[in-house]
Amino acid sequence: MARQSLLSLPLPAPPLKSRRSWPSINQRLLPWLLPISLFALWWLAARNEWMSEQILPAPSLVWSSAVELSQGELWSHLWISLQRLFWGLLAGISAGAVLGAALGFSRRLERLIFPTFAGLAQVPTLAWIPLFMVFFGIGEVLKLVVLIKAIVVPVTLHTLVGVRDAQPKLREAAAVLRLPPRLLIRRLVLPAALPAFMAGVRLALAAGWTSLLAVELLASSEGIGYLMVWARQLFMLDIVFVCILVIGLIGVAMDRGIGLLDKKLVHWPHPATAEIRRGPRYEGWQRLQPWLLPLGLLALWQLANDQQWVDPNILVSPLAVLITAWDGLLDGTLINGMALSLGRTLGGLLLGGGLGLALGLLLGLSRTSERVLGPTLAALRQIAIFAWVPLLTAWFGLGELAKWVFVALAAFFPLFIATQRSVANLSPQLNEAAQVLRLSLGQRLRRLVLPGAAPGIFAGLRLSLIYAWLGTIGAEYFMPSNGGIGSQMIGAQQLLRMDLIMACMLFVGLTGALLNLIGQRLEIRATRWRHA
Repeated sequence: MARQSLLSLPLPAPPLKSRRSWPSINQRLLPWLLPISLFALWWLAARNEWMSEQILPAPSLVWSSAVELSQGELWSHLWISLQRLFWGLLAGISAGAVLGAALGFSRRLERLIFPTFAGLAQVPTLAWIPLFMVFFGIGEVLKLVVLIKAIVVPVTLHTLVGVRDAQPKLREAAAVLRLPPRLLIRRLVLPAALPAFMAGVRLALAAGWTSLLAVELLASSEGIGYLMVWARQLFMLDIVFVCILVIGLIGVAMDRGIGLLDKKLVHWPHPATAEIRRGPRYEGWQRLQPWLLPLGLLALWQLANDQQWVDPNILVSPLAVLITAWDGLLDGTLINGMALSLGRTLGGLLLGGGLGLALGLLLGLSRTSERVLGPTLAALRQIAIFAWVPLLTAWFGLGELAKWVFVALAAFFPLFIATQRSVANLSPQLNEAAQVLRLSLGQRLRRLVLPGAAPGIFAGLRLSLIYAWLGTIGAEYFMPSNGGIGSQMIGAQQLLRMDLIMACMLFVGLTGALLNLIGQRLEIRATRWRHA
């Protein structure tokens, strides 16, 4: 009876559409608030001549330049860059997929090759550019080699994980069914490895596009990067603005395209519950196997130098590289350069990382802030980092301030994205507990939000450390500096000092590995309560 009476009660009338339309309209307009405000400020600054037109061109001038460039010159340079990217992606993805699959299938091959591959991968792509310029010149081969280096690393690593860490239960089922190799690959390996492979391709696409712009800024006479450098040298910042806009649109298109391709290809469920196999502990002879390949490469390097298969001025001996590195340590040149570069890295990290942490907390805690700021920041993130170099040098000059701003820009987005996602994905029960306990904002941050989001925040901090170090090398490449390991490498390349280039690469790789290790240790220490 009671049930019938309850069910018979009339339902509440739905709210009027006019009452719901205004909030929905406001929600739709919020993402446009910041870009419209920035455009209005830009127009007002240009109209009132707050800054010189050579520093801040008017929107009308940028539009007229875009119309003029779109009639031919822009598309020709962009087409050249896209061609280079296509061939680099084709070669790098193919090589990375084959190498990663081979390492994933064979534990012995992984033991022999992967330590050397991982060691070489610690040296960032930017640090290889001076060496590649000496070996391959500044032509098309240089761009292709740089692209392959940037692309092959993430594709290989992700393919290796996808093939090696396929669910053991599925492998056992395949062994029981005695599947032939062709069916094993098609039915088991490819479906298991494809999600990781697509993640590697997405990272490779971003890394390749960024590396291509870097090498075009540094050594090219064609391409969208060269067009930006040419315009910057003539103080035609309207063309620089157009190029930045085009680079951002290309980045958005590539990210959306690879996302759609991922959804289309990986259409089956792939939960992250697969068991990850851990390699056995190796004894005796097996411990020496990872050293066979690097020792063999060193022996081949020394033999090539002794037999003069390559010009000794281009391929110096390993001993000469070690002597140069040791001399640089003794006289302080390399130490001072590393100290100056690390100072720029830490300064930019504090500036960009601090801002990224603050904005990440704000957008993670406030839905309104996320609606207002999120879309604009997401659009800016699609612009390759080196596309900002001509604009930053025009605005901030070529001194330390420009380098700090560039490094801060490189360190900003990893920590911002990690913080926002970690805070936004916190359990709703924490918010309920904060409301019940009537915690203030400071208490909520200190006791609930920051501890809960600490794993993601420190993972973002580790990425920000690496990106800040890469940004430092790039800033010293493109902005004249008195010292710094990057400027020493460029100077050594101009003097054909191969021993000094390789010694600097050694220090850059070791520093990158050390920063990564420090980031991992900080992450483990900050989140040790999760493992108690």
